[in-house]
Amino acid sequence: MSKSFERYQQRKLISSYFSVVLSIGLVLFLLGILGLLVLNTKKLADHFKEQITISVFLKDNAKQVEIEQLQKSLVMAEYTKAATYVSKEEAAAQHSEDIGENFQDFLGYNPLKNSIDVQLNADFVTPELLEEIAAEITTKGYVEEVSYDKPLIGLLNENVKRISFWILVASSIFTFIAVLLINSSIRLSIYSKRFIIKTMQMVGATKVFIRKPFIWTNIKLGVLGAALAMLALAGVLYYVNENFPELGLMEDPTILAILFSSVFILGLLISLISTYFATQRFLNLRTDELYY
Repeated sequence: MSKSFERYQQRKLISSYFSVVLSIGLVLFLLGILGLLVLNTKKLADHFKEQITISVFLKDNAKQVEIEQLQKSLVMAEYTKAATYVSKEEAAAQHSEDIGENFQDFLGYNPLKNSIDVQLNADFVTPELLEEIAAEITTKGYVEEVSYDKPLIGLLNENVKRISFWILVASSIFTFIAVLLINSSIRLSIYSKRFIIKTMQMVGATKVFIRKPFIWTNIKLGVLGAALAMLALAGVLYYVNENFPELGLMEDPTILAILFSSVFILGLLISLISTYFATQRFLNLRTDELYY
């Protein structure tokens, strides 16, 4: 009978530990996903900004040497990520492919201009800086026009600021909720041992002596939960990197180190602090209050 009871108690204890580890792991995993978004907000925003292209259309009388000089100067400019020369013939072929028919057969000539497509570095994709860049390029006598999507630039910058703000707000709220959830899980596991805590206290054990095994046990559970969360995060990162390599989520080891170390430290700290206050609460209760 005693062995059966011991096995029951052991299963109950393992089940309690498993639920604590799982809850800590799930909460830390969600926090890790939010942390990944926060740490990569600028990178994601920069990725979309660098898809913006400005087209420098050249006059028909522009000399080849002038075009080459302009392209070289654009490539060397601090605001340029890439500058590609597109002849009017290449532009016509691409346009015909896009619309599905040869528009030159209908018009009888090619109305398009030779151009240089410039992709900008993300820091320069703002309405003000683009105006300055366009004005500077337009001063060249052989430049017909500098064209880019002004409404899109304004909308992109506004949305990036708005999304960044709400990601920070959501991260703060979810961090608070995560702390509460982990704290609740640990308090529930300690609640079932409240009579043991009080019994130890009544026979003369000090508070430090009573707290120590609970803190040590829950720190180990926090570490296991953090390890579970980090494994899940690694899986998500691998999947996203395989399917969306252009985002470059695994290119910066510093960001990854900050992310994984933060998840580990959070699991450790929240477990430590929650266990301390949970045991302290039951240590301060009177014996008759343990039944409520």
